[in-house]
Amino acid sequence: MRKTSPASRAPIAASGEAKVVLPEKARSAEAPRWWLSAEPGATSTGLSDAEARAGLARHGPNRIVERTHPRLVTRFVVRFKNPLVLLLLVASAVSAFTGDMANTAIIIPLVLLSVTLDFLQEHRADRAAEKLRESVALHALALRNGKAQEVPVEALVPGDVVLLSAGDRVPADARLLECRDFFVNQGLLTGESFPVEKRPGLLGAGAVELQEAENAVFMGSTVVSGSARALVMTTGQATELGNVARSVLEAPPVTAFDTASRRFGLLIMRLTLLLVLFVLFVSALLHRPLIDALLFAIALAVGLTPELLPMVISVTLSSGAVRMARRRVIVKRLSSIQDLGAMDVLCTDKTGTLTEARIRLERCVDIAGQEAPRVLLLARLNSAFESGLKSALDDAILATGSEAGEWKKIDEVPFDFERRRVSVLIEKADARWLVAKGSPDEVLAACGSYEQNEGQAAALDKEALERARQRIRLLEKQGLRVLAVAWRAVPHDHSHAMLDDESELVLAGFAAFSDPPKAGAAQALADLRGSGVHVKILTGDSDLVAKHLCGLLHLPVAGVLTGRELAGMDEPSLRARVARTTLFCRMNPAQKSRVILALKAHGHVVGYLGDGVNDAPSLRTADVGITVDSAVDVAREVADMVMLDHDLAVLHDGVIEGRRTHANVMKYIMMGSSSNFGNMVSMAAASAFLPFLPMLPAQILLNNVLYDLSEAAIPLDRVDARELRRPRTLSIRFIQRYMMFFGLVSSCFDGLTFYVLLVLLDADAALFRTGWFVESLMSQVLVIFIIRTRGPPWKSRPGRVLVGTSLSVAVAALLLPVTPLGAAMGFVALPPAFFAWLAALLLAYLCTAEMAKRLFFRRLAGHSVA
Repeated sequence: MRKTSPASRAPIAASGEAKVVLPEKARSAEAPRWWLSAEPGATSTGLSDAEARAGLARHGPNRIVERTHPRLVTRFVVRFKNPLVLLLLVASAVSAFTGDMANTAIIIPLVLLSVTLDFLQEHRADRAAEKLRESVALHALALRNGKAQEVPVEALVPGDVVLLSAGDRVPADARLLECRDFFVNQGLLTGESFPVEKRPGLLGAGAVELQEAENAVFMGSTVVSGSARALVMTTGQATELGNVARSVLEAPPVTAFDTASRRFGLLIMRLTLLLVLFVLFVSALLHRPLIDALLFAIALAVGLTPELLPMVISVTLSSGAVRMARRRVIVKRLSSIQDLGAMDVLCTDKTGTLTEARIRLERCVDIAGQEAPRVLLLARLNSAFESGLKSALDDAILATGSEAGEWKKIDEVPFDFERRRVSVLIEKADARWLVAKGSPDEVLAACGSYEQNEGQAAALDKEALERARQRIRLLEKQGLRVLAVAWRAVPHDHSHAMLDDESELVLAGFAAFSDPPKAGAAQALADLRGSGVHVKILTGDSDLVAKHLCGLLHLPVAGVLTGRELAGMDEPSLRARVARTTLFCRMNPAQKSRVILALKAHGHVVGYLGDGVNDAPSLRTADVGITVDSAVDVAREVADMVMLDHDLAVLHDGVIEGRRTHANVMKYIMMGSSSNFGNMVSMAAASAFLPFLPMLPAQILLNNVLYDLSEAAIPLDRVDARELRRPRTLSIRFIQRYMMFFGLVSSCFDGLTFYVLLVLLDADAALFRTGWFVESLMSQVLVIFIIRTRGPPWKSRPGRVLVGTSLSVAVAALLLPVTPLGAAMGFVALPPAFFAWLAALLLAYLCTAEMAKRLFFRRLAGHSVA
């Protein structure tokens, strides 16, 4: 962190006056920068509710990306942009043009039914997800009606006065009115590596770049330390972030579920293309009409494509999000539910997540271990005047009483995660001191002497330094968290604290704190480990404190890696080390992210649990970021999930919910891909030797729609307990093996059906198509009850809705040939002998499918996880 030249600092208040000119519209590239303007104009002490409503109507919501809500008709029509749907409609139009109106009259309603089903289900899922997102919308502290109150960030308008403090996300572009030791990280906009100090006042005419706008803060920046009062100048797309949003807003890292979904789509696309080309080639060889061949090939493509997969995923995820909301976990990114279920490594901060964060100051001692009231005095002074985000350690120090007295603050060098210490410059009568506290290693590095029992200073030589470190280790072995406290006198004319002042300090001693583990944390960690989730602790504390906590939590420690060791490791070395390490201690934010990336490079699905400013990078880097509702703004903004109860048991419930969601999505993929693949292979093969099309295009589409209806209730299905015991990922290798294996089993029974129809029943084209339609749909629907569980189907109860939809479709398949709709589709009544053969074929198929399932999971599934 850079500490710049001296500047006057006024106390931060909830009211006050400042004269500024508000820009009415977003500036053009040539317009003068608003932070350069002088300060004549209206006095601003915040807005009234009426003024805020008028401003919102004039400027619009304070959003970078405008969330538009197209009309339902528009959203419905957009679904026809699907290439396969467009091909079907074009082919139907060509069919109508050639005089074949029957095909057109049948295919178009089927397409409309499929698209409508998808639209309705996904619309319902979108509405549920939007409500959940709104429940965790960010708020800002603004002056309204002369009082400080929380206001949704989206409701801020130019003219609002906002109060900012450490940990806040700057909610709009604003001009500083007052501030104290105010540092922000604006690297998102400027690329600067370190936080920069801001102060109110006028700038020179040449300060036209963002880096030079010291009197302004910009949307998207993060407050690192200090506090401020600022006047909102521009909001939403008129902000600097809005002007460059497309080039600056970085997309979050691709998650494991996103990658697997994309690979599955590519797999289906390749298979579809191969089948379509094969059918067209065979049709050309047999000199069939081009339009019939085209319609048949397109229908095959639609039949192979699991077009309800987006709907099933959306409905399943939104249902999971609603169930998690009942457990008081708000899901901001729906697909993170899948990632949570697939998570096999949970990285967590220590303080406030594994511990109660009810920290108590236990002892203040010198390096000899004697009680040292002077250490408490200096610690109180430092915490009382520190303007940054107060930590639980500061609260524990200040809870012992106030020592400010006649002392006054002159300046401060705020805390940062590189120095890991904070210093305040204070004075009283004839004394002016620089008082520092922070990480023992970092404070010791800045000390040149130490206080003895008599209050005399002695050189902190090698022997004394070793005694100090030994004292720290003894305290940490007791599970106490240690801060070092140091000071030095400075000249009376020394009016500004600089980084260089943190040298040759006098070590006063150490403040030791206790932080008991959370009630139930040990059981929650045991449950996570029992569910196949490895827990790793990433903390800024020492290894001794972390080890002591692990002992209390009964968490086995496989290895320890410190930040200093990690700094000297390259990426291959780190990747080799992380898998066998449990504790990562003395870590800064960048090092935590390196650990998570190394774990992901190993193929792990990684979750991160944290709530502080220093946790934000890790929350974004992990596959799923989890925080609590009391976390700082930046942590809540980047997290995927927000827990409203600080209870790790809720996190374990979320993991189980994620696995339940994954299991139901996998059911659809396994059922749909294997059945559709088997049917399409059978149709493509049959088209090569039959003198007629094995099914008409409209019949293929109807078969596909009815089968999709039978599967529509999968998101509501029950899940076997065995599916929840360990993490599962969406493995393309597993899906491909499963699809090929069960698809070919299905095709074998299709071949038997062909034999029965052609040889034993001497079926013509209409009877063949009708018999195979019924057998195909019945076998696909009934095998759902075999495929939906890895165990015996009679030991796994399906959901009632799934039973109802499946059996209804099966009954519809039997009755359809004798209905007017069936006649219009080209079906004919089936002879009684067919039903005897159908019963035998279905019984044989279901028994074979059960045996094939056991063989597959025992021998052929390999090490793939699904």
